[in-house]
Amino acid sequence: MKIIYFLVSILALASSLAFAYDPSPLQDFCVAIKDPKDGVFVNGKFCKDPALVKAEDFFEHVEAGNASNALGSQVTPVTVDQLFGLNTLGISLARVDFAPKGLNPPHIHPRGTEILIVLEGTLYVGFVTSNQDNNRLFTKVLNKGDVFVFPIGLIHFQLNVGYGNAVAIAGLSSQNPGVITVANALFKSDPLISDEVLTKAFQVDKSIIDYLQKQSWYDNN
Repeated sequence: MKIIYFLVSILALASSLAFAYDPSPLQDFCVAIKDPKDGVFVNGKFCKDPALVKAEDFFEHVEAGNASNALGSQVTPVTVDQLFGLNTLGISLARVDFAPKGLNPPHIHPRGTEILIVLEGTLYVGFVTSNQDNNRLFTKVLNKGDVFVFPIGLIHFQLNVGYGNAVAIAGLSSQNPGVITVANALFKSDPLISDEVLTKAFQVDKSIIDYLQKQSWYDNN
């Protein structure tokens, strides 16, 4: 009988450890402080008094985005920053409008998996796996009604390969998934990443890095 109690205790301990976890971060970083009076509330937002909540807190109207820009696309996010009712619910979405040949450039959502459905047009989409998986590229041409998933934290893109405009809706598994546009992060950081780092990383001449850093990178997010 003692052996049975011992085994049950071990299983209970293992179960509690298996279900223990830290909440997913909802911002890029959160530096700890010793005195809370010097801090701010993060990883979500302060909650409204439930007695004061209205239907409008869960409502947001989304207009078509203006894709008349260098990329030919416009992302219109609906995260907790736009729709306060999303707070603590772990979801958000974005509307993506594409001009003909428009591109939603390679980017990363550090805190959310994305599922995308095409409402109009034809998109060439894809993502690249991690170094551990040898950076494999998965691509697909999507037409109206097609759905594709981009796993959390992986570089992905969408390109309008049709002759007309295209529209897609992306659902994301975080109220604040974040976005890192690869070109902007590498060549328009503040301050700029040193030429020594980038020339060695890309194995190109300094003049190429200088040229890229001088470009007016457009961020459509």
